[in-house]
Amino acid sequence: MILPETRCPREVTEELEERMLAPQAAHAARTRGRCVPTAPCPYRTDYQRDRDRILHSKSFRRLAAKTQVFVAPRTDHDRTRLTHSLEVCQVARTIARALRLNEDLAEAIALGHDLGHSPFGHAGEAALDAVYRSYDPDAGFHHAAQSLRVVETLERDGVGLNLTWEVRDGILHHSKGAADWADDTAAASTLEGQLVALCDRIAYSSHDIDDALRAGRLAPEDFPPHLVAALGPTHSSRLTAMVHDVITASRDLTAIRMSPAMTVVTNELKDFMYTHLYYVRSIPSHIRVRIAECITRLFHYYMAYPALVPGLAPGADRPTVARAVCDHVAGMTDTFAEEQYARYVAEE
Repeated sequence: MILPETRCPREVTEELEERMLAPQAAHAARTRGRCVPTAPCPYRTDYQRDRDRILHSKSFRRLAAKTQVFVAPRTDHDRTRLTHSLEVCQVARTIARALRLNEDLAEAIALGHDLGHSPFGHAGEAALDAVYRSYDPDAGFHHAAQSLRVVETLERDGVGLNLTWEVRDGILHHSKGAADWADDTAAASTLEGQLVALCDRIAYSSHDIDDALRAGRLAPEDFPPHLVAALGPTHSSRLTAMVHDVITASRDLTAIRMSPAMTVVTNELKDFMYTHLYYVRSIPSHIRVRIAECITRLFHYYMAYPALVPGLAPGADRPTVARAVCDHVAGMTDTFAEEQYARYVAEE
């Protein structure tokens, strides 16, 4: 005789996590919770619910029209900030499954890690940081902090997504920028958060090469032979080598890491990409100048006409206005920023 199941699907999933996940993994039933307590969903765990909230957010959809490396006009096959996030998610889920970590948490962090990225990629980020500091020297812009601000404050017309602490922690600590990866890095509090930070670098280190080769910005012979020998010549071989290394090096689950040898290779590849692509070939110099002008002059325009900034109360002080303008410009897609520049600034 089969007795009827009296538990809701979420409770069944939470029990399965207890049985199947590693003890060091983040278990949804033991989340630190949300800023605003919410009744549990009968079907989804808290991390699954966070993933869905991110997936259905406006800021996630806008990633489809934000630069990853190459600005418009892009080909149909160049990565955008959205497809980058999806590739980070796929790599993170693969490794999380192999290490018996929480795939749902890793997926939520990966999908949300770049929600706050500015238009025009890192060129836009640098311009936005500089102009924001000109109005508030104590402030500044970094996409990781802005991604957290998006999910905590800006989404849903200022209500935020009310995500769990673990997802927010992973989003905030995902980025290392141009810094070397250390084999004992443990910035995020959860292993899943550490995993997404490493998968972010794994994903862009490989797919940016793929885009650059296809666009003719780099040639196969440009790459140091020892890096090709270590990682292979294709996008698939690079991912396979790095993913295998992370799984092997992280089996003790004290931290998510690469082996010392792969750490050296990955850092050298990162340095090569910054020197030979990101700083010189990804965006032509005249386009980089245009990006800086677009972001900077848009910022100045909205500071002069704050009534055009959505949600900004009249009479706000200068730092408050600058913060709202930064949020507004950061949330723009490449196309929308160019349209606003043409509409408001170019005709002045």
